[in-house]
Amino acid sequence: MSNLTIKAFVFDAYGTLFDVHSVIDKCNEIFPDKGEEISQVWRQKQLEYSFLRQLMGTYETFFSITREALHFACVQVGVDLSEDNENELLDAYLELTHYEEVEQVLEHLKPYQTAIFSNGSLDMLSPLVEQSSFGHLLDEVLTVDEVKQFKPTPMAYQLVLKRLRVKREEVLFMSSNPWDIAGATNFGFHTAWINRQDKVMDELGVKPHFVYKDLRGILEHKS
Repeated sequence: MSNLTIKAFVFDAYGTLFDVHSVIDKCNEIFPDKGEEISQVWRQKQLEYSFLRQLMGTYETFFSITREALHFACVQVGVDLSEDNENELLDAYLELTHYEEVEQVLEHLKPYQTAIFSNGSLDMLSPLVEQSSFGHLLDEVLTVDEVKQFKPTPMAYQLVLKRLRVKREEVLFMSSNPWDIAGATNFGFHTAWINRQDKVMDELGVKPHFVYKDLRGILEHKS
């Protein structure tokens, strides 16, 4: 048991609760033997485009960015993307597989506020949460689309305080993405890096407060 006073457990969605690379099967179905490469480039560009649009001041929803990133991935890998195939692959993003421990962990957190806070827009997040088995265990699904500022900008994380009515030090924020953990730590949240793939933390002058292989580790912060 830790000595933190946590009132809200806040989770990133993509890579933290849901496996973004569960789209590989659909990619392989449409483009045999190209699925993994398409998925990797797709995810890389999805993140890159959100950062670049933030810097350029040309905000688009994460759904638009996801479509643009898919177009890039298909051109780079050298496959032709029909409109039907595009729709099938974008639909796959609304049906991502969640990690096995998620529901059990959320069950244990019932006395606390629990929320998703994602760069994803509600047109992506709502169907995703609804098709999962744990939507009823979440109090809020928060999206940066409300402020038109992508994480890791401080203005994005400010939304959590406003909507959940908590102080920075009362939040434990979980993400598998090092850049998101850096942004949230910089903002003043307590952070738990869910390092599922044994990655290296980004060198951005801040470190996560806690590092776990999966979400089960965060349960030590229940009071």
